[in-house]
Amino acid sequence: MSHPIITGIASFGMSGKIFHAPFINAHPNYELRAIVERHKEDSRERYPDSKLYRSFEELIADPEIELVIVNTPVQTHFEYAVKALEAGKHIVVEKPFMINAAEAEEVDRLAKEKGLFLSVYQNRRYDGDFRAIKDVVAENMLGELKEVELRYDRYRTGHSGKDHKEGNKPGAGNLHDLGAHLIDQAIQLFGFPEAVFADVFTMRKNMEANDYFEVLLYYPRPFRVRIKGTVFAKESPYPFILQGENGTFLQQRSDLQETRLQEGAVPSVETWIPTPEGFDGVLHTTINGADVRKQTRSEMGNYMDYYEDVYNALRNSRPNPVPAADAILTMKVIDAALQSSRERKVIPLAS
Repeated sequence: MSHPIITGIASFGMSGKIFHAPFINAHPNYELRAIVERHKEDSRERYPDSKLYRSFEELIADPEIELVIVNTPVQTHFEYAVKALEAGKHIVVEKPFMINAAEAEEVDRLAKEKGLFLSVYQNRRYDGDFRAIKDVVAENMLGELKEVELRYDRYRTGHSGKDHKEGNKPGAGNLHDLGAHLIDQAIQLFGFPEAVFADVFTMRKNMEANDYFEVLLYYPRPFRVRIKGTVFAKESPYPFILQGENGTFLQQRSDLQETRLQEGAVPSVETWIPTPEGFDGVLHTTINGADVRKQTRSEMGNYMDYYEDVYNALRNSRPNPVPAADAILTMKVIDAALQSSRERKVIPLAS
């Protein structure tokens, strides 16, 4: 068996505690060697065998660390990604990858120049509900698609306390935060759009960063994808709606991984959350000329699959699960959406 990937995590906030440390620690082919906490020592209780560093510079100076997880605020991603690459480290960078496409392209160029591995953490590709949508699209269950809506709604009328997400800073705002997930999913399902028309602004009082977005993605045939997010949704419609020539597919956001992780669940390479009883989708379509309407149930996803894919990319020359090229496309859509909203016009895209 190959030697484990010696890994360090750049931050131990929610991202480190929920999405990275539990998976790296539980995967048999990784070793969680070090965690950066500038002032606290929260990681000592759960990961006492890891080293505690007080700065990112200490982390990347550790000669044994091979892979660095850059999960700090997006405003630091460019600086830290460059520093880690210059130190000869492979990197996984949290979404949103960078503040804009120019930064994303520069970091990708540097990684290629250094011959180092760079992947972007897009965990929502590994949600069970998204996988259900992928199956419907791949199996052409609705015939030629005409309209798709992907939503990420919350009810959060006050400030979250995270200034890097909701303050007056580059890269802050709901479009970069949750919109990056939805845009990535749209591109995975349907490819890179031809143009973007968007409305992005701030609904909450006394707030600076955007908290509402509606982005219309234009595709070549008579087909549109709408991406939407708001913080004023105590009740929300189906977050995934697919309309095609032959019918409709509705899918709830039902994956329970984040909830279980927040409750302290320990993930595994094997399925670690059973599929709940109950249905979370509706398929209403035409099959062999007959009208069919049925409730559907998605399987649970597993974010561990991302780290399994990273392991296979680094050790077994398998494909990078989320290469920088994918994230650059997402950043281009975000850049265009912000421009479209400012100028109130359709912005053409070039991949």
